[in-house]
Amino acid sequence: MSESNVTATGEPEVSAASSAGTRRLAMSVYRWSLLVFLAAGVVQIFLAVLGAFRVLHGAGDSALDPHRTLGFTMGAMALIVLILALIARAGVRAISLAVLLVLLTSLMQSLLATLADNHVIFGAFHAADGLLILAIPAYLYFWSGRQTSQ
Repeated sequence: MSESNVTATGEPEVSAASSAGTRRLAMSVYRWSLLVFLAAGVVQIFLAVLGAFRVLHGAGDSALDPHRTLGFTMGAMALIVLILALIARAGVRAISLAVLLVLLTSLMQSLLATLADNHVIFGAFHAADGLLILAIPAYLYFWSGRQTSQ
C-alpha cells in the first residue's frame, strides 16, 4: 500500500469508490426490504379476511391468530426497514416515513385492534391504518428508485 493511501494515524483511507459501492449495496438491500414488507402486507390482508370469515363460521377468535402473528412480525420488519434506511442514508423523508411506519405497525395497529373490541369503528380505523402502512413502503420503494437512477 502506498503512503498516499494511509492517513496520519496509520490507518488506510476509505476510498470514495468503495464508500459509494457500499451505499449502493445498502440502498439495494433497503429497496428489497420494502418489497418484502409489501408482500407481507398482501398476505396480511388475505389472513385478515380469511380469519374474519372463519370467525363468522364459528371458528372462534383464534382464527385471527395468523393475522396477529404476521402483524407483530411486520412491526419487526418495519424496524429493520428503518435501520436499513439509516444505513443506506436514504434521506430525511425516507427516514421520517420509516419512523412513522414503525409507529403505525408497532403501536397504532395494536391500539386500534384492542379498542375495536369495544367499539367497532376502531376496527375500521385498524383496516384504514393497514392500508396506510402499505402506502408508505410503496411510496418509499418508488421514490428510492427515482433517487438511485439520478
